[in-house]
This record gives sequence, structure tokens and C-alpha cells, in this order.
Amino acid sequence: MSTYFPTNEESLSNRKWVIFDAEDQIVGRLASQIAFILRGKHKPDFTPHNDCGDFVVVVNAEKARFTGAKREKKVYYRHTNFPGGIKMDTPAELFEKKPEEVLLRAVKCMMPKGTLGLQQLKKLRVYEGKDHPHLAQQVISKQVV
Repeated sequence: MSTYFPTNEESLSNRKWVIFDAEDQIVGRLASQIAFILRGKHKPDFTPHNDCGDFVVVVNAEKARFTGAKREKKVYYRHTNFPGGIKMDTPAELFEKKPEEVLLRAVKCMMPKGTLGLQQLKKLRVYEGKDHPHLAQQVISKQVV
């Protein structure tokens, strides 16, 4: 008897929408749970080479928090692709400009590197406030433990 692997078509048919409320949640712990659901590791028919995860909606991204002094001391780097073009941001500065970017970066680092990870990351929607346009998808509310 051979091992059963679900196909992409079977994975597409049973995807759900999960909503997380990031209010007073720690960024790293929330990001690890989001990455777990995006990959599909919570399903019994998980396959590492298939995109079998669910869609994730995160609301209240500006109310997420860091532990310790990470909000002021942690540094995010990016480069402009020009000589000497390295830019640095702290989470406090990034929360002021784009609060959803902090959570997106945390989840992106926890996803697999490559095309499959990018494909799974496209199923993540992060919103600054409490409102989101995905009410028609019958989202399932999820609490971080």
C-alpha cells in the first residue's frame, strides 16, 4: 500500500478563513501560530510540498506588542539597491508608519524560503483596524494560546 498524498485540487476545496485579533498579543507568538495555519500543519493531511493551508485575516495589527525592550532596540534592515543605501527601522518607527508591516515581516521569516513559501504567504491579510472586507467568507475566529 502506498502513502496517500492529497493533490492541489483536493487542498483547494477545503480551505477555510481564520481570523486572529492581534490586540495585546505578542508579535512572535502570534506570527508562529499564523505561519502554522498558513502552511496547513494543523490539518491531518498536511504535505510539505503542497500548499494545503488556510487563509488568515489579522485585525488590530497596531495593538500587537513586543516583550522587553524589543520595541525600541530591535532593528529591521532594508536596502535601496544603491551604494550605501542601507536603511534601518525600529518596530516603534514601523508601527507609526505601517503597523501591519511588523506582523508581515515576522510571519515571512517563519515561512519556508522559496516559491512555495511566497505562495502560502499570499493567503495572509493583515489590517490595521478592526474592520476587514472578508465578512462574506464565513471567517472562523481563533485565539492565540
